[in-house]
Amino acid sequence: MTSTAHVEIVGDRLILGSVSVDFQRTLRIPETGLHPLPPGLGRFPLRRVADYPDTAPAEWLNRGGVMLPIYQREAMWLSFHSAEPAALQVGVGKVCAVSGLPWIDHLVGDPQNYVALPDQPWLDGINAGDGFIRQFVAVPMGSGATVEGQVTGQETHGGVQLRAVGLNEEALAAWRAVEEVPEVCEEGMVACMAAPAGADMGLGAGGRMRQEVYADDRPLTDYDQSCALRVFVHLCSAAQWTAITGEVPPPSPVDRDAYVEAGLPWFDYYDADASDLAPSDVLSKVKSVGHMLGVHEKPFVPVDSKTVIALGGVGADSVTDGAW
Repeated sequence: MTSTAHVEIVGDRLILGSVSVDFQRTLRIPETGLHPLPPGLGRFPLRRVADYPDTAPAEWLNRGGVMLPIYQREAMWLSFHSAEPAALQVGVGKVCAVSGLPWIDHLVGDPQNYVALPDQPWLDGINAGDGFIRQFVAVPMGSGATVEGQVTGQETHGGVQLRAVGLNEEALAAWRAVEEVPEVCEEGMVACMAAPAGADMGLGAGGRMRQEVYADDRPLTDYDQSCALRVFVHLCSAAQWTAITGEVPPPSPVDRDAYVEAGLPWFDYYDADASDLAPSDVLSKVKSVGHMLGVHEKPFVPVDSKTVIALGGVGADSVTDGAW
């Protein structure tokens, strides 16, 4: 059984029980070379689909969930926080972003079809190589450039799918007995840091960046899969967002070259105690957006290594879920 009782939007942050997810705007990296992690340039705004019964597409209303605006070829990354251990499934067009296999509402350990929280602080793209991912980049549905289209041969679902699974009572009690449980802020998260037809967006694969997807060292029996929380995240084009919500989408972020020339920071995250999952055979074959759409990139300004920062170490806001 999948529960939706505690999926909410709080300050443009998606809350699924103990798990929170930020959808971060970022720089689209070149498709050549291997790059450090780009910065977050602010959260994408989130709105509940159910709040727009007269303007949201009927199919979206049937699926429920939330929506956000994103420009064609804009990149995003997902930032995760969790007050306690949890498993989070991430789908792109109902293709698992970790294993490359079709989406299922169930955790699988081999190949692992989820990210383990809080060990995994973020995910910037699909698990396509040893120690690197391919960046999430928005492309129109029907273009043939989405991960969904290349893996399944069809572009039907689009968007991003999330399903959070917490620990069962016994495993959670054991974890609390040995861990110092962090204080929780008022928002319930760890204190720390009629629409145009054919405008739906999906996610394609962009450039390569250094990022590991960590293997979970917990047995699947530690998770309570009977009380999962799931949500469908619809991706709107700029015009579609305005037509549905009446709001103007945020401006397109600064381009990569301007950011590099300003000497602003990039990031590298390494956890010596965690092991990296093997790349997905399916996702490693996904072609880049530029390759699929025939766009050639101009030469770019390399990132100065001195700028790379090493990192280590239910109410009115509830979101409805429907038929996926």
